[in-house]
Amino acid sequence: MADITPEPIMRIATGFMAAKHLFTASAIGLFENLADAPATLDELVAKCGIPRRTLRISVDAMISLGLLEREHDYYRNSAAAALYLSGTTEGDLRPVLRLWDRLSYPLWMNFEGAVRAGEGQGQFNRFSEEEQTIFSAGVEAASAASAAALAASYDFSRHRRVLDVGGGTGSFLIAILRGYAALLGTLFELPGACAVARQRLAKEHEGARITVVEGDLFKDPLPSGHDALILANTAHVLSAAHNIELLRNMRKGAETGARLLIVDIWMDASHSQPPVAPFRSGEFLLFSGEGQVYAETEADEWLAQTGWRKLERKSLVGPSSVIIAEAV
Repeated sequence: MADITPEPIMRIATGFMAAKHLFTASAIGLFENLADAPATLDELVAKCGIPRRTLRISVDAMISLGLLEREHDYYRNSAAAALYLSGTTEGDLRPVLRLWDRLSYPLWMNFEGAVRAGEGQGQFNRFSEEEQTIFSAGVEAASAASAAALAASYDFSRHRRVLDVGGGTGSFLIAILRGYAALLGTLFELPGACAVARQRLAKEHEGARITVVEGDLFKDPLPSGHDALILANTAHVLSAAHNIELLRNMRKGAETGARLLIVDIWMDASHSQPPVAPFRSGEFLLFSGEGQVYAETEADEWLAQTGWRKLERKSLVGPSSVIIAEAV
């Protein structure tokens, strides 16, 4: 008993403080203002426009978390912060932090209520225009590595037209079409997300080959005539019953032999791996009202019930992987 301390509990319980410190440091431009060169505290005060006393609190916290380093009177970004938080690379995670700070964090205040009730409030179709922009940009940034990995690991040359159901800003389609000049794409999304997607696609050369279709997954017919269908980071915002319904609807519009690629975080049968999955389940419950992370075995059952034959599951990046199936 003498070796047991409350330290592990306190470390977990204060995790929200570390997250809020990180969100704030990013919001005030701390990392981007250190992108070009190290700076003193007074130089950072001038660049960030933040009072010296409170900026020092933020700087100290980032050093404690390993995201800033100090040498004499100069501060610089850590290697991770320089790569992902300075705004100078393609792997910019600041939109993810903004989503979690502005949209996700307030929802977690009601997490106990969602657990007790067995469901969350559900936020989709309730976003303001600003909130939709924050959400869409954050999700794209969070899934950018998965989109690139899917485009690189799966051979789309056998396909003519690919449908991305619930495809957000179209980032998966952009990554895929970039490598296949003859491929055409269709994005099916809610109207609010489509508005953001159209602005995003207008900036990309591949956007000219992508048709945007507004609709509700369960109220409107899905576009037909596609020999590849993608369901990326959508299964986790739906209940098991809704996933079965959606996969059945997708099968109706697909010819025999069409491929289905379901990208998500898939847990093992024990629901313990990957470790991040249970935490993300809470996030998905709060945003959608009914979602969670599912086990691969659960997806296997859905496919068997809805006219799809599972071919394989391939790891993509981090905890993300893709289940590949074929219409039978």
